[in-house]
Amino acid sequence: MTHPPAQTPLVGGSVVGAWRSEVRRGLLATVRDWRPLAELVALIRFGEQVLRGTVRSVAGRRFPVEELLVQTWYTIRVCTLPALAVSVPFGIILALQVGVLAQEVGAVAFTGAGNTLAVVRQASPMITALMLSGVAGSAICADLGARRIREELDALEVMGISVVERLVVPRMLATVFVAVLLNGVVMFFTIITTLLVSISVMSLPPGSYLASVTTLAQLSDLWLSLFKAAVFAVMCAVVAAYKGITASRGPTGVGDAVTSSVVTNFVLLFAANFAISQAHTSLVGGPLG
Repeated sequence: MTHPPAQTPLVGGSVVGAWRSEVRRGLLATVRDWRPLAELVALIRFGEQVLRGTVRSVAGRRFPVEELLVQTWYTIRVCTLPALAVSVPFGIILALQVGVLAQEVGAVAFTGAGNTLAVVRQASPMITALMLSGVAGSAICADLGARRIREELDALEVMGISVVERLVVPRMLATVFVAVLLNGVVMFFTIITTLLVSISVMSLPPGSYLASVTTLAQLSDLWLSLFKAAVFAVMCAVVAAYKGITASRGPTGVGDAVTSSVVTNFVLLFAANFAISQAHTSLVGGPLG
């Protein structure tokens, strides 16, 4: 029994198939390229939803105060010691670098002012924000991600309970409250560290060091530091909550969400710090904020 000869595919059909494959690959590459922008837009919308939920829960007198207290105490307990542990070596490095630079340019009398200004405007809020995003933010993301894969968040929605108002808002406000307090503690310890290092290593008299602080540092610098800490805390909590709520693929997805939240927070924190510093310098003037 003879079989009919196999037909050779048309050249035009093969060309069309190859063209479709190339177009499909190009579309997939375009979607991958635009995915970070789409995720950023979704993150901004989620932040707006959290802010609206905060207003609704407070105005409607259904704010979960107990959850706020629990989250505040937990954040204080897990973030205080790491922040202080980072502030001390950072103060040592800052005092040595500023002291050497001040000696080279002949401005030893302004060492205290330079150290204090750098700590108040930059170091203190950034150390606080990095500790919050790395410790408290990862805890928020892991908690909400675990609730997502256990379908607890879906159960809350079915019962008519807003996940944002019940879980996200108290965690965000607790993070903001702890950030403002922790920023002051980190600021104090870092300034004391720079003072001790300058006195012991650079042989600067403590009286002149403290007297030079008021030459550059002002009360507006303190308000700028507190404002930065509060804004950074909102960003940390919103990003961590968003990554946790959108986690998927079981425990592996929760781990990926935690890693993604920490990395995203670090990038956004440095970008926000630069933007706020530039805006403050443009509006208020003086040294770079």
